[in-house]
Amino acid sequence: MTISISIEERIKKTKQAKRLRKAQTEAEQRLWYHLRAHRFLGLKFKRQKPLGPYVVDFICMEHRLVIEVDGSQHNDQKLESDRLRDCWLEAQGLMVLRFWNDEVLRNTDSVLERIHQVVEAGRPSPPTPLPQAGEGG
Repeated sequence: MTISISIEERIKKTKQAKRLRKAQTEAEQRLWYHLRAHRFLGLKFKRQKPLGPYVVDFICMEHRLVIEVDGSQHNDQKLESDRLRDCWLEAQGLMVLRFWNDEVLRNTDSVLERIHQVVEAGRPSPPTPLPQAGEGG
């Protein structure tokens, strides 16, 4: 499912992303500290990145991984819009990980470990070396 957005909508989303970068929550700031500047596993993450009709909190394009940090404002209505958003992102070939603000603030190491597990699980296995002459049958 590809959604085409107008130039005006793209400009609007870019401005929204800039505003969100300036107004990050404490949890987003903490996670960004660990993800920015290739600090986490040498990977490049971007923050508040416009994607189609949405702006995602963090994305690593190399692993097609989106990370969302959610606050207490996520009521039933917001949870439904998050579900639709996740479906759209997954249809674009992206994996979405969600964490609560409180989880990032209280258990940062556990959050980073979960991200590490997902990244490692998505990496292809190294190729099996070819047998050397005289080995095998």
